[in-house]
Amino acid sequence: MDLKIKDVADLLNVSETTIRRWLADGKIPAYRINSQYRFSKTEIEDWVMGQKINKAHDTSTFNEQKEQSGSINGEEQAKPSQGQGIQQFSLFRALNKGKVIKNAQGKTKDEIIRSTMKEMAKDMDLDAEVLSELLLDREHLQSTALNNGIALPHTRDFLLNAHHDVVTIVFPEEPIEFGALDGQPVHTLFFLFACEDKRHLHLLAKIAHLSSDPKTLEFLQRKPSKEQLLTYVKDWESQIKKIEG
Repeated sequence: MDLKIKDVADLLNVSETTIRRWLADGKIPAYRINSQYRFSKTEIEDWVMGQKINKAHDTSTFNEQKEQSGSINGEEQAKPSQGQGIQQFSLFRALNKGKVIKNAQGKTKDEIIRSTMKEMAKDMDLDAEVLSELLLDREHLQSTALNNGIALPHTRDFLLNAHHDVVTIVFPEEPIEFGALDGQPVHTLFFLFACEDKRHLHLLAKIAHLSSDPKTLEFLQRKPSKEQLLTYVKDWESQIKKIEG
């Protein structure tokens, strides 16, 4: 899937000017067709994950969002558009469609993914083994572990045959090794299944952003209920809407 500058700006909730600045500085992967920039869905997905994983990367979109000034790391924030209005509570809606699984069984990445798919697959009317293999294939390409004990398991190409997205949050009984670059075991996993490529990238970026917040990390350590998570995420997303360039 090819993305245009406007697409990437909307997905990352920054201005097109910011994207063009990153392009000029060589900070975001892209290619040209007839002198126009295009972006690969796969490369942007990897880039989004890398922004959160690599704390030293000075182009990070998610680590320091300045809500009062309407900027991210000093960059101009995109003004809300009709598309962004639809996306505003996208994570809240996806969480509402999913589950919150506490004290999930599994001492390894493989075990926790397979046990979670047994819970999720029956609600999505899909095969748990197939989903597990798709998720593990993605892990073999690159760990979906972020820093600070968070992981974001997702597939590379599979999309739900539905009109909604699903995010299930899993709290293992004990933190597990997940191949994070900071070496920390994972205590919270966001399992993401989207119905469209753009919604997949948008939710990926939004979860990475959310999980970079120290307040959120402290909240997740308490293994909140689904109701508590929905309230927290809805409030967090409502604050994002107030940011204007």
